[in-house]
Amino acid sequence: MRALVVYESMYGNTHRIADAIGEGLAEVYRVDVVPVARAGAQLVQAADLLVVGGPTHVRGLSRATTRASAATEAGKPGSVLTLDPSAGGPGLRDWLATLPATHARAAAFDTRVDAPAVLTGRAASGIARRLRQHGLRLVAEPESFLVTKRNTLEPEQTARAREWGKRLAASLTRRG
Repeated sequence: MRALVVYESMYGNTHRIADAIGEGLAEVYRVDVVPVARAGAQLVQAADLLVVGGPTHVRGLSRATTRASAATEAGKPGSVLTLDPSAGGPGLRDWLATLPATHARAAAFDTRVDAPAVLTGRAASGIARRLRQHGLRLVAEPESFLVTKRNTLEPEQTARAREWGKRLAASLTRRG
């Protein structure tokens, strides 16, 4: 069985979470973890499980303007933020709009500031909604992984992501 983890990442946090989810899935699946720019139709259509995640920007999925703003922040003198190598690619919002037909089951995740979701929003909710609109069946509730206000992952988030990947794999193995 094949799993595809597709991510959008500006500062590397979502990339690290995607890698950890992939590690958890790898106990059962052959896994590809790719940035959205490399998630072509052939990879999507070959997957039995499609896991999609991105950062929460302004209470939801990023837009070209919010990605440009994030890049500007990283480029400011004295900034401690570093752009992920994949940051220049397209966003999940545009990619999901053109998602090819697939038989895969799906799951959605995001990274967001460690504050109540009612205040921060959750990109994973929008990702899940768009996956369902394309006819994919979600195998888990959308999941959030938390970052600090300084844009670093909260402690234990990569371990939690790895465990979430294991749980996704185990639940699908039981379902057949």
